[in-house]
Amino acid sequence: MLAGEKGRLPVDTGTLGKCMDVLDAVAEADRPLRFTDLLDVLAQPRGTLHRHLSNLIAEGLVTQRTDHCYELGPRLLKLASRAWAGNQFRQIAEPHLAALHQATGETVHLGVLAGTEIIYLDKVESRSAVRMHSQIGKASPVFCTGVGKAALSRLDDARLNQTLSRIVFRRFTDHTLTTPDALRADIEAIRLSGNAYDREEHEPGISCVAAPISSRDGSLIAGISVTAPSFRIPMSQLEAWAPLVRQTADAISNDITTRMGPRA
Repeated sequence: MLAGEKGRLPVDTGTLGKCMDVLDAVAEADRPLRFTDLLDVLAQPRGTLHRHLSNLIAEGLVTQRTDHCYELGPRLLKLASRAWAGNQFRQIAEPHLAALHQATGETVHLGVLAGTEIIYLDKVESRSAVRMHSQIGKASPVFCTGVGKAALSRLDDARLNQTLSRIVFRRFTDHTLTTPDALRADIEAIRLSGNAYDREEHEPGISCVAAPISSRDGSLIAGISVTAPSFRIPMSQLEAWAPLVRQTADAISNDITTRMGPRA
């Protein structure tokens, strides 16, 4: 899938915005793109696109391979490393994630809501390593992940409706929720219980229990989860961990208010 197939149209935000559209297209593509691929994805004239690519390459944000395809440049790795190390929210959550991992022994995720995606800020690996889609810095859809659905439950109805209208639903497994009505019903249940579940909705054989995190003013909305392979951890065990996950999320929310102030 190319970046343009995700339903995000370029927005007229000036030169910097158009340059960021190019960077996003390179970053979000499932395979390295050639110049002609980027022309197809982006609504930019050939000369403008060439100029933006040249500037991104000069700044080390994009590189051109020997096969003339483009990929992210090394400067982004440096910036990402600094952003991750200095992220105050991640630092606040870190001891809570460690304690949750210690109690369960399974993979713990921390993700923040970004539009219709969840961006993973931290991940504590299971003691029994299992290959999963999630990686720090990687985005996943909100509609089929436990952390994503947990975060959506903290949106007010107006913001939730706006977000649901922008989601491009895609079936990842036989259990994926693929309509706004089905997702809305699940979110209502999450609001009542305080916990979200991923019942093999994003990856076959992978389930999780999650809970929402938010600052008091709603400027930061996120979630945590305990994730495990279904063959090893049955849904009944995830349900048993639900109160612990919820308590951990509440503790992080309280720390955010105390240490980051009302404008998180």
